[in-house]
Amino acid sequence: MHGRCGFEDLHFGTAGIPLSVKKRDTEDGVRAVSELGLSAMELEFVRGVRMGEEKADAVREVATTEGVILTAHGPYYINLNSKEEEKRQASIERIISTAIVGKRCGAFSITFHPAYYQKDSHELVYSKVRDALLDIVDVLSVEENDVWVRPETTGKPSQFGSLEEIISLSEEIEQVLPCIDFSHLHARDGKHNTYEEFMEILGMVEEKLGKGAIRCMHCHVQGINYSSKGELNHLNLRESDFRYVDLLRAFIEFDVAGVVICESPNIEKDALLLKDTYTRLLETES
Repeated sequence: MHGRCGFEDLHFGTAGIPLSVKKRDTEDGVRAVSELGLSAMELEFVRGVRMGEEKADAVREVATTEGVILTAHGPYYINLNSKEEEKRQASIERIISTAIVGKRCGAFSITFHPAYYQKDSHELVYSKVRDALLDIVDVLSVEENDVWVRPETTGKPSQFGSLEEIISLSEEIEQVLPCIDFSHLHARDGKHNTYEEFMEILGMVEEKLGKGAIRCMHCHVQGINYSSKGELNHLNLRESDFRYVDLLRAFIEFDVAGVVICESPNIEKDALLLKDTYTRLLETES
């Protein structure tokens, strides 16, 4: 484990500006997160990294004042296995831009969907993603940017991003850790949805990456709709079969710390549901 971390607690937050915020402004979003009683927010650069230095500095200042921990999600237009080298390089640049702007905002961690298999072997795609991540981390090292770079576990078997692949990349490359989307893992195969399976996931992270990774989590949770081909769309937690209470129990058992970002359609309601359920479970088990 290298880089910045060392959380004392688990922080819950929204994927982007809360829906209750009328003016879609990032600083207002951070303030609203704090007012709701949440303590984290993910900056959504999913349609492109379009934030200037002055705005990023303002976001950092508000987040520091409000005590809100920030993460960032890179653009959706990323495929480190693109057949066109120009697009592959553009994907690398988008991840680097997310890291640079995210760091300026004060984010400790960034995430992105890394690649598609596109009929290539899993081994070939893994090597291409690994090489790209090595290039990205090299650039950030020169910039003295220590933000965590986290490929995300993805929701379809056609997408690169199984738990094993993401953990293996994290073992190989400094400054890389997993962003585990627990709902995506469930949607990939219809499994990974019991207390025992959640314990297995966290056990694998701890065994392969150490306790430090468990105390430095950046993960996603939401309701999810899926088919035999994987993820279809996100749902609100209570409208899905995702066993979030069992997941939170596993978090307590492993003494997980870091950030849990909710990507449900009703982001702040489910983020608060997760936080309140977690708090209640802690009190019950103490």
